[in-house]
Amino acid sequence: MRLARDDRSVVTEWWFSVDRVLLIAVLALIGIGIVLSLAASPAVATRKGLPTFHFVERHLVFALAGILLMLAVSLLDARGVLTLATVLLGVALLLMVAAVLYGPEVNGARRWVRFAGFSLQPSELLKPAFAVVVAWLFAESRARPGTGMVPIAFGVYIVAAALLLRQPDVGQWLLLTLVFGALFFISGQPIVLALGFGGLCIGGLTAAYFAFPHVRGRVARFLDPASGDTFQTDRAIQSFAEGGFFGRGPGEGTIKSVLPDAHTDFIFAVVAEEYGAVACLLLIALFAFVVGRALARYRDRRDPFTHLAVNGLALLIALQASINMAVNVGLVPAKGMTLPFISAGGSSMIAASLTVGMLLALVRRRTDPRIVSRPKVAASPLPPIGRNAR
Repeated sequence: MRLARDDRSVVTEWWFSVDRVLLIAVLALIGIGIVLSLAASPAVATRKGLPTFHFVERHLVFALAGILLMLAVSLLDARGVLTLATVLLGVALLLMVAAVLYGPEVNGARRWVRFAGFSLQPSELLKPAFAVVVAWLFAESRARPGTGMVPIAFGVYIVAAALLLRQPDVGQWLLLTLVFGALFFISGQPIVLALGFGGLCIGGLTAAYFAFPHVRGRVARFLDPASGDTFQTDRAIQSFAEGGFFGRGPGEGTIKSVLPDAHTDFIFAVVAEEYGAVACLLLIALFAFVVGRALARYRDRRDPFTHLAVNGLALLIALQASINMAVNVGLVPAKGMTLPFISAGGSSMIAASLTVGMLLALVRRRTDPRIVSRPKVAASPLPPIGRNAR
């Protein structure tokens, strides 16, 4: 079936306005994630007494659901993205409250809600919604000074941060804090407020260090590996040495057989061991291309809200991928953060798909529908006559 520019349907308008290069790059990431799930997940499933392809099948289901969700969200305009983000923010905050009060405790944290046989991590859904809503609040604060949008933005941040720290989930709190700080800076807020927010962040990090034993332990082991168990990080770093430039070959790695999180937090180490440093660099380049493409597509536009929202959503992907990879190579303490589209996990896949769906919607080429739908007129066989001729 061929789509014509004079067709007024939503799908046709989407096809001729969406960034197909960005879409293909994201689909490539999802495809790579499915392949890597086949490499990393079966050994983990077998070790846990589950069917061999348990995690692979789950990953495939959520990848297909994520693609459909991403395409559906990309049909929206900027107002639709903001409406979706506002509703999603409210739902995510309510679910986070439910997780803290009634959710199952896993490794000392309450981050999940369960219903109809499924588990959901609400903080994953919070991230793209938070970035878009805060972007709108900061944009409105510049467009309409004195309306109190900045205090509201801080209020949204404080509520989200309090719930994340109550779970506790220091990694997600740090990610949201970095995104909030970046949007605060990009939106051109007063320097005094920026310094105050910087002080608040330093105070929050200090409080988290002393309040949460697991955070204190991770930092201590990072600074002094001899002070505790660093098996997962050490084994991940070793995988890079064993893989070399081109890897040991598909299926030949051993890290997936010994690490419980090889299919999630440490899947980048599986890539290094089986496919080598070259494959890792290509994966990093693909993430960089997705982020850079999204930012470049909106470079010449002047709408403050969309400018901030695109920056916030792109930064979410860049920071989460960077933190995951940095943990795998031992550059930062362990965070328990997934690699977008690559790591196993339904909540992570859905959240990443939402993030990219919003990006695709915001960077679409907005054309005048009257021009798009105007039928082509056949050229006249006679030369133009008169002063109005062009």
